[in-house]
Amino acid sequence: MLDKRIIPCLDVRDGKVVKGINFVGIREVGDPVECAEEYNRQGADEIVFLDITATHEHRKTMADVVRRTAEKVFVPLTVGGGISTIEDFATMLRAGADKVSVNSAALKNPDLIAQAADKFGSQCVVVAIDARKMEDGSWHAYVAGGRKDTGIDAVWWAKRACELGAGEILLTSMDTDGTKSGFDLPLLNAVCEVVNIPVIASGGCGTLEHFSEVFEKTGADAALAASLFHYRELTVEQVKEHLHAHHIPVRL
Repeated sequence: MLDKRIIPCLDVRDGKVVKGINFVGIREVGDPVECAEEYNRQGADEIVFLDITATHEHRKTMADVVRRTAEKVFVPLTVGGGISTIEDFATMLRAGADKVSVNSAALKNPDLIAQAADKFGSQCVVVAIDARKMEDGSWHAYVAGGRKDTGIDAVWWAKRACELGAGEILLTSMDTDGTKSGFDLPLLNAVCEVVNIPVIASGGCGTLEHFSEVFEKTGADAALAASLFHYRELTVEQVKEHLHAHHIPVRL
């Protein structure tokens, strides 16, 4: 079995790391380069940057953040938010990102996934899916920072993204995001069953047990967390020691 990955996520707005609950109530928590350096020191396997206010001007700020981070941090960097063209992919990869995450634009133009995979390789293409559960028990994919329901079935969309050439799925449960009530296991299992690429679990982690639970009860390849790490409730080292004690393979 491959090592499971622990991934801190940095939501960046105007060059600062911020965090909210259920996609709202945003507040600043620090400098992205300093945060990334600390997570690198703690043994993070990867770091995700998400530009949550990605206009053209913010993207220049984000490229600079990635560039400065890549000079000091030696784990893979994934960057997303407002990525809508092949040129955006190229800009972030040139700045030092190892992978680029695309969400809204891929739903609007699925060919973007295939084009990016063809030009840069599937390993560079991460499709982010923000999913919310519906009354009928299905999940819909949301866009625009979780504000707009596309009406598209999130599980079907994950499978389609895989078929188009995505190398990874970053799956965020909007129902559990920021709640610290645990990862959305049913959603994760539904998606893991239909794709043959790595799935990153995102949204809801609040305790060490939530990390071991997600790997023991789903096929997730990685677990992502933000506020837990930002507010120093847990360190990456503590999480990995806990997983190791539960016989879950991790890079120590």
